Amino acid sequence: MKFVDQIRVHGLAGDGGKGCVSFRREKYVPRGGPNGGDGGNGGDIILVTDSHTDNLVSLYYEPIIRAEKGGFGQGKDKHGKSAPHRYVKVPVGTLVYRLPEAFTPKPHDPEDFDETPREKPKLQAADCELLADLTELGQEYVLCKGGKGGKGNTHFKSSLNRAPRQFTPGEEGEEGWFLVELRTIAFAGLVGFPNAGKSTLLGKLSSAHPKVAPYPFTTLNPVVGVVEYDDFQRLTVADIPGLIDGASENKGLGHEFLRHIVRCRLLLFVVDMAGSEGRDPVADFKTLRAELDLYDPTLSSRPWAVIANKMDLESAAENLKHFKRSVRKAKIIPISANNVEGISEVREYLREELAKIGAENNAA
Repeated sequence: MKFVDQIRVHGLAGDGGKGCVSFRREKYVPRGGPNGGDGGNGGDIILVTDSHTDNLVSLYYEPIIRAEKGGFGQGKDKHGKSAPHRYVKVPVGTLVYRLPEAFTPKPHDPEDFDETPREKPKLQAADCELLADLTELGQEYVLCKGGKGGKGNTHFKSSLNRAPRQFTPGEEGEEGWFLVELRTIAFAGLVGFPNAGKSTLLGKLSSAHPKVAPYPFTTLNPVVGVVEYDDFQRLTVADIPGLIDGASENKGLGHEFLRHIVRCRLLLFVVDMAGSEGRDPVADFKTLRAELDLYDPTLSSRPWAVIANKMDLESAAENLKHFKRSVRKAKIIPISANNVEGISEVREYLREELAKIGAENNAA
């Protein structure tokens, strides 16, 4: 299934129904007076977080969201039916931005046609106005408010206006262009170069089944696994697709998945300590740290550790000694995810950090 974590949508709430002009007409009541009812309210467009939704693929196939209009008022003081609200399910961790005018599609004008090719500006969330950050399950946000129904002529009667023919049309529903973006929420994030063993590690830590293959960029979208303990304690770990040098400049998968790291409270740098891809573990680690700092400087202040993977391969032990001399005062956990060695140490480290970070939050 297609994974979508950023999509531009257009929302149009329902218009309110117009009021009615009507007069009471009954036998023996020659001058019954006005009895036109009010119009119904238009439907709202409401985003609601759902536990069974993990990406924005539904908006990809339906980027134009419409809500129904309110019903018209009728005679005998009958009010029009209010339209139902349009609920759109989104995953927890969804952000909603208002698109700037530069990225809002304009109506086509034949006189403004120009054969010269123009470079389209690249849309970034930083250029948009943040409207909502949906981080809790069941949280709702009204994307577009429906219009109020119009008033019937019964509201305009007075001692000087016995037979009013005035009414008001319903208000128009709100309309706008929005950027909807998903940032995965997980306690820990696995960060590393392609083929470092992140997906294998996640599969050993949790019941998740990410795709594992001996070629780069096997993981094309973030995968979240739940780590469970015997005392029923649970935490989530996200496998972030492989980063490369220049990811902060949108090279490789670039910003497509760097945004998901921002939500993680603990960073685990998974390093191929054997250098099986012909890479230097120390250089890989420093490159990863630099790319994260370039993307978001606040990531440097978060707790982190190094997962020295592929320790079962030749030269891994020697590389680990050199790594410890080069990267001092770092928490390093040697493992072999493929042989399930050192997995219990990673699980215990995650539990300790969860307790530590939770205590700091309670103190704050």
